[in-house]
Amino acid sequence: MSAENYSEKVSVNMNAAVLSEIDLLVDGGYYSNRSDFINQAVREALQRQQSTIERIVISKNVNFGVRMENNSKNWFLGISGLTKKELQQMDEEGQQIDMSGYGLLIIDEDCPEEQLFRVVKSISVRGKVRCAPAVREHYGL
Repeated sequence: MSAENYSEKVSVNMNAAVLSEIDLLVDGGYYSNRSDFINQAVREALQRQQSTIERIVISKNVNFGVRMENNSKNWFLGISGLTKKELQQMDEEGQQIDMSGYGLLIIDEDCPEEQLFRVVKSISVRGKVRCAPAVREHYGL
């Protein structure tokens, strides 16, 4: 996977009074802009919820963004990918997997479609999947 920026734009509706307080902090030099404030607030909220996030992940018996050996389910959180080399190895081993998770899944464009369709039974991602148009169509993404 390349080192490109994996950020995504989201829209947030906010009460005018709350927004005015954010603007006051921005104008006071505490944050460079509204986005800076909102990103920091989200990071802090996620940090406070870290034990809950870990509990959910453990309940799914998964590793963050890492394919688990001898498991038909490939679950990830964050950014995960599938390379041609990984696909070939799974195919040689006769593996079939379901890919699911939260975040960004990147399937290399050079993965042979026939091989991919043989190995990956399904793809279910809450987020984005970057892949070839034929792959997107095959899995209904």
